Amino acid sequence: MKKIVLVIMTFIAFLPIFSQKVLQLEVCRQMAMTHNKSLQMAQESIKAAKQLKEAAFTQFLPNFSANGGYTWNQKNISMLAEDAMLPIGTKMSDGSFGFTADQVSNKWTMMNGQPVPLDANNVPFNPKTNPEKIQWKGYSLLPKSALEYDVQNIFAGSVGFVQPIFMGGKILELYHIAKFGENLAEVQHENKVTELLIEVDEAYWRVVSVENKVELAKEYRNLIAKVDSDVNIMIEEGVATKAEALKIRVKLNEANITLTKAEDGLTLSRMALNQLCGMPLDETYKLADVDLNSETKIAQLIPTEQALANRPEINALTQVENIAKSNEKIMYSRFLPNIVLTGNYLVSNPNVYNGFENRFGGMFSVGVVANVPLFHFGERFHTLNAAKSQHKIATLQLEETKEKMQLQMKQSSYKVAESLKKRASTQQNITSAEENLRYATEGFEAGVITSTDLLGAQTAWLSAKSESIDASIEVKLCNLYLEKSLGTLK
Repeated sequence: MKKIVLVIMTFIAFLPIFSQKVLQLEVCRQMAMTHNKSLQMAQESIKAAKQLKEAAFTQFLPNFSANGGYTWNQKNISMLAEDAMLPIGTKMSDGSFGFTADQVSNKWTMMNGQPVPLDANNVPFNPKTNPEKIQWKGYSLLPKSALEYDVQNIFAGSVGFVQPIFMGGKILELYHIAKFGENLAEVQHENKVTELLIEVDEAYWRVVSVENKVELAKEYRNLIAKVDSDVNIMIEEGVATKAEALKIRVKLNEANITLTKAEDGLTLSRMALNQLCGMPLDETYKLADVDLNSETKIAQLIPTEQALANRPEINALTQVENIAKSNEKIMYSRFLPNIVLTGNYLVSNPNVYNGFENRFGGMFSVGVVANVPLFHFGERFHTLNAAKSQHKIATLQLEETKEKMQLQMKQSSYKVAESLKKRASTQQNITSAEENLRYATEGFEAGVITSTDLLGAQTAWLSAKSESIDASIEVKLCNLYLEKSLGTLK
């Protein structure tokens, strides 16, 4: 019965450990990508860039608009200042306005066999060049009111469109810039994902490292505690001094302080990882990769051109170069003519198309408008040259970044190889340190080795184990940076 109770109590004691959450690296990455605000902002930037591209495409289509207005005028419009008297004449055979002898009061005379009218002074004149000397017998009245129009209340409106026909290529290049802007937003989002993955992985392996060092600190403290217990027994037997016990007690206190620092560091490291993953800061868990003895899958090298094509930084600079190139073409298009097709329907009240009557009336109109730049004091040449320089800068920046990234790939590859050698070396050191610790422990228990030598062996063992943990973590991180430099970190 006592055995059954003991088993139940043991199970209850270890239940929190069994039920503790276990996190894998991929799960941490997914949680961080879901929680990260920078990624959410980058996603919104993609949506905004897509809308701008759609807006740029609409510039190829006609632009329809409607306008309307109302005006009140104090006075009406009159075409005459006073009543007009119009002479009554005759339509001549050639269609011009003229007169016959019975329609005027002028006297006539014969000149070169042709009748010529005389003015009031009996001087012959040409009625076409001096019509004011004609003495008309009859007049018709044109009253002032007949040519007075009511324009006190004017309503006017129009509906029309403007369709670009040729704009020098600027609309096409503006659309290209918007498309490159969308590509740039997508690449920037991808770059932020890569940066976040790097940050999460670093935090993840930092927790793994500190967890292992906490366990190592506990194991080291237990070794010192055992020596302390053994020395106390030896003091009672008279084969050890109190000075020796005090020296070991100092080492034990140092081990406890080291353990406390390691545990505090683990708490802070977990909080940093929790913040990235969007979990409560005080939540605890176990990491699936806490065992550093598992083999690390090293990233495989790929051709340089393929690696550069994978890098979001290169893709971003390529889009910047494309934007600069399109901007250069836009500056060049400013030298070319602009041609648009226009169409309108105009309506007004009073109706200007029918004697200004107080009714709405309108008409259609279609036309082609061309604008040809002639002289601009060299302003457009200067802006074109500036755009060419900006295009050249973007090209040089892209080439420089490619060169630096090729160097980065080489360096990352060498660092991975170096970290693997370092890890193998530290593992060999552990074997030697454990063997040395075993001999020292046996010698101390046999009384042929002092406690100082044993403590030295334990310190060497602690250093070898700690360096092995650091080397294993370094392999993980160097492989991570290699994947980033190859553009294969997904």
